[in-house]
Amino acid sequence: MANTDTEGEAEEGQAPVEGEKKGFVKKLLGNKKLLIIVGAALLLLLGGGGAALYFFVFSSSDEQAKIAANGPEFPATPPQVVYSDVPDLIVNIQSADGAQVYLKLSLSLELYSAEEKAGIQVLIPRIVDQFQGYLRELRTDDLKGSAGIMRVKEELLRRTNVAAAPYKVRDVLLKEMIIQ
Repeated sequence: MANTDTEGEAEEGQAPVEGEKKGFVKKLLGNKKLLIIVGAALLLLLGGGGAALYFFVFSSSDEQAKIAANGPEFPATPPQVVYSDVPDLIVNIQSADGAQVYLKLSLSLELYSAEEKAGIQVLIPRIVDQFQGYLRELRTDDLKGSAGIMRVKEELLRRTNVAAAPYKVRDVLLKEMIIQ
């Protein structure tokens, strides 16, 4: 009888464990809200992963294949671009040691249309005056490196658009820049 008691206790001890496991799975499968949430999360995860795979892996190779086969696409008509030359500017600029330093600058203005070129030509003296005032305040350190050149170009473009005020200049192009 001792064996039956131990077997009964073991069965009693094991039965609730199996019942608890079955009960947990049964509760999980029985809870419809939880199943819907888990299913939606899995669907979203798989859909997002598939979309990311398509966009990052397959679509970039398709675009590269099209460009390689057809060549780069250009617009049917070239953009309207007109250039207007500004007379060469020679100004003395400030140096750190007080020595005479000269800056020679050759510029072109990039315009949107040929009609604007006639209007800008009338305003060139005003534009040159704006340039002279700005360039005389420069120091040699302001012109060092590509960052310095870009700052000068941006400031010249800003001053050009202020001086040429109903007209809009697209860009200021440096043709020549000599510091002596």
